[in-house]
Amino acid sequence: MQNNQEISREGDVITDRQFLSVAAWSTSEDILQNEAFSKLSHGVLGVAIRSAQIPGFENYVRSLHPSLRPHDVFLREYWEKEFGCAPVSSSSAPLPPCNGTESLYGVYSHFTDMSHLRVTYNVYLAVYAAAHALHSLLSCPNTDTSTSSCSSPQYFTSAQLLQHLEKVTISTPHGETFAFQDGDFPPKFDIVNWQKTPEGNLKNVIIGSVDDLGIHLNESAIQWRTESGQVPVSVCTMSCEPGTRKAIRKGEAVCCFDCIPCGDGEISNNTDSLQCDRCPLEFWSNPARTSCIPRQQDFLSFNETLGITLTTVAVSGAVVTTAVFVVFLYYRQTPMVRANNKELSFLLLLSLKLCFLCSLVFIGRPSVWSCRFQQAAFGISFVLCVSCLLVKTMVVLAVFRSARPGSDALMKWFGPHQQRGSVGLFTTVQIIICVVWLSVSPPEPHLDLGVQGSKVTLECAMESVLGFSLVLGYIGLLACTCLLLAFLARKLPDNFNEAKLITFSMLIFCAVWVAFVPAYVSSPGKYVVAVEIFAILASSYGLLICIFAPKCFIILLQPEKNSKKYMLDK
Repeated sequence: MQNNQEISREGDVITDRQFLSVAAWSTSEDILQNEAFSKLSHGVLGVAIRSAQIPGFENYVRSLHPSLRPHDVFLREYWEKEFGCAPVSSSSAPLPPCNGTESLYGVYSHFTDMSHLRVTYNVYLAVYAAAHALHSLLSCPNTDTSTSSCSSPQYFTSAQLLQHLEKVTISTPHGETFAFQDGDFPPKFDIVNWQKTPEGNLKNVIIGSVDDLGIHLNESAIQWRTESGQVPVSVCTMSCEPGTRKAIRKGEAVCCFDCIPCGDGEISNNTDSLQCDRCPLEFWSNPARTSCIPRQQDFLSFNETLGITLTTVAVSGAVVTTAVFVVFLYYRQTPMVRANNKELSFLLLLSLKLCFLCSLVFIGRPSVWSCRFQQAAFGISFVLCVSCLLVKTMVVLAVFRSARPGSDALMKWFGPHQQRGSVGLFTTVQIIICVVWLSVSPPEPHLDLGVQGSKVTLECAMESVLGFSLVLGYIGLLACTCLLLAFLARKLPDNFNEAKLITFSMLIFCAVWVAFVPAYVSSPGKYVVAVEIFAILASSYGLLICIFAPKCFIILLQPEKNSKKYMLDK
């Protein structure tokens, strides 16, 4: 009672709570009719003892009259209170006598309201069950009370009645069938809701039930306490949407939690998920983190900015090389071209053009044949290029040595046929390495699933690191040999100054490929391909500019120096 008074005083303050009542006061008429509770009680949900109509009971109650039950004190007091008169059987009441026409058939009160028969209905069921058990007991054919649970009408025990009560199955007039379970009555309760009537009063409305099968609820019939009339939610935290997970706040109630977004590659597709599930390797989470979608295949394509830039640089290098080739072909009879072994110069320009063009094979979607062809084209093109430079350097040294007395036989080993044969021999070794490598363990298209992200890199996986290492190692061996020989020939007379150009060009070439190795190993995804293309283009431009730019400058802009007399005088 003290708690009720406290709640009544705080009724104006407690406005954001949804109350749940226990069976003790869910159906209390005193609280329903208390005006102090009207603000607080609206929308209350509670559990109550189940109710049901008892056939014929309403007519029985309304037919009651003090004249028919003169000794019923309760009925006489109710009659005096309801009609304000004293029944004829009551001579001591200080009220005017009733005229005898009063009747309960027109009275609507708590006493005559049969819509919520709760305790009464359970008493009715108890009597009903006892009657069935008694009927079963007295209907037994065996009357030997010492060996049977049956009995005669003259004598039976409470234990015998209890045995029949536990076995009996009862069917009520409402169509319900139940039996006692280990002496207990099957549980069933009403779920009630305190709702406001148009007149402003409160009434109990049954909006569902609870039994051994579960909860049966008519949500559309509920009046909630919230101002909006919507289903109330926790005032601590709203529900976590799909794509997030619940994280309980330490030291707070379980209804208080934080909604943590799922991480990359994780999803939750249910409300209030306790954890996020990781997507399979071939899938990734969508932006909302609610479902797994296939990972997009990523590779260096011709359509993206990096691919367009590298393609432009490669094509530009091939065009410039072709232009230099045309210039040398047009001026092939001039001393500048002839003095530097024009056949090897043309072959060097052709190999440089192949180097520029082979970089294009690395761009685009990797396939079985592109993965094999790109490495072979790269290895053979660069060996052909470096072989030309190596032979040119060897020729320069041989020419200088042949000027000494007794060295005439040296030039027999460096004639035009020997030069072409040497280039062919060096290149053939690389071809054999590539054939063996691509036959035994060639590169294959492969999805790199180890990298986290919405994209998965489609790359040419090196099945044999040894094969790729031999290709690079052979190019490096020829380049280092050429650099060493060119360095030894750098101080020869000026009319053999091509050794200086080769020295400088090979320094750039070696520096590029030494820096390539760590960059290639540490680059992620498709940028591995971009690093290799950059190394190819940088070294190719280095050779083209260092060797042919000075010659083209003299041929085109200083033609007076492109004469036999000038070169001999020099």
